[in-house]
Amino acid sequence: MASTRRIGILTGGGDVPGLNPVIKSVVYRSTELGYDVIGIRRGWEGLTHMQPGRELDKEYLRRLDRDNTRTIDRTGGTVLHTSRTNPRKMPAVRLPAAIAPDRLPSLAAGDGVYDLTPIVLENIGRLGLDYLVAIGGDDTLSFARVLSESGVPLIAIPKTMDNDVPGTEYCIGFSSAITRAKELIGRQRTTLGSHERVGVFRIFGRDCGFTALYTAYVASARCLIPESPFDLDALVEVLAEDKRLNPSHYALVVAAEGAMWRGGRLPEIGEADAYGHRHKANIGEVLADEIHRRSGEETVASELTYDLRSGEPDSLDQMVAITFANVAMDLIRDGSSGRMVAIRDGKYAHTELPDPTVPPRRVDVPTMYNDQRFRPRYSDRLGHPMLPVGQPDALPLEVAAV
Repeated sequence: MASTRRIGILTGGGDVPGLNPVIKSVVYRSTELGYDVIGIRRGWEGLTHMQPGRELDKEYLRRLDRDNTRTIDRTGGTVLHTSRTNPRKMPAVRLPAAIAPDRLPSLAAGDGVYDLTPIVLENIGRLGLDYLVAIGGDDTLSFARVLSESGVPLIAIPKTMDNDVPGTEYCIGFSSAITRAKELIGRQRTTLGSHERVGVFRIFGRDCGFTALYTAYVASARCLIPESPFDLDALVEVLAEDKRLNPSHYALVVAAEGAMWRGGRLPEIGEADAYGHRHKANIGEVLADEIHRRSGEETVASELTYDLRSGEPDSLDQMVAITFANVAMDLIRDGSSGRMVAIRDGKYAHTELPDPTVPPRRVDVPTMYNDQRFRPRYSDRLGHPMLPVGQPDALPLEVAAV
């Protein structure tokens, strides 16, 4: 269908600051290399629900050029919008109307869901895409791997405020999340001090604690991470000590959403998303109640998670986003496919697409976290990388520095 070379680009999963600079930079380099760019709206949903027979379905597809992307890097979010669509597990209620009823049995994947991978492959063919650039976290990129293994030329760019995608030491959105969390906690110190309270700040981190750990690092705060179940009574004692020694008589702790005390358990609530994840009950509220019950101290729980998605990217995320996009375009220029742009050993690189069987990256507790004092380790940093490397990477080290 396409008369010229064509690149498709999409953003999937949660939004983070830095997505728009990636989109703009891909468009600008693409025009230099002679490619047209089609923006695919709402993540993988755009490739499952676009209307066959239309060259450009305006609900799900958008032509991108230098004019309509010139200023998008000045704002947060994603101009292409996003969704948590998993084409391999599409419930019947979300099936696109364009699928003929007599085709559904061949797409059935059991348990009332359908695998629309063949639909996605057909739509990629209809669009005449020479390459697809997929920007997302481990869930979004797990389907990118499926497409790559099906023969789709594809380059992936990792983003998530959790910073836990296997294969890379940095994901777009992480630095902005830390910057935003530090600002929010800093503003609330005056309220905590005025009322002499213990503040509990809930932050991203279902499976790993990088966001909580580095927020605590720059905010001089206590923190709790999923990798290290904590002693609740010991935490109460430390916070009471902090409050007593603080001239303003307040204390605070940053809790990753997946953190839990030894012997405790948070129920999962709500319906599972397209990738099987359910929300955990709010550790901030539960922990604030426990601290109050055990110590008598007045506590307040603050939810930071969605504030961290808001606004424009900070300088580091802006720089990484622009560079990741250009590395991706270098790979496309050189004919590479099935790769994810990454940072390895502190350098821009690329590696294989994340394997869904490989768990998320996690904090290396012995070297990064003091589980007795509930804080990051600040000493003996010589020889350690600036970026949060975490535990040794499970992916094979087959990277080519760019």
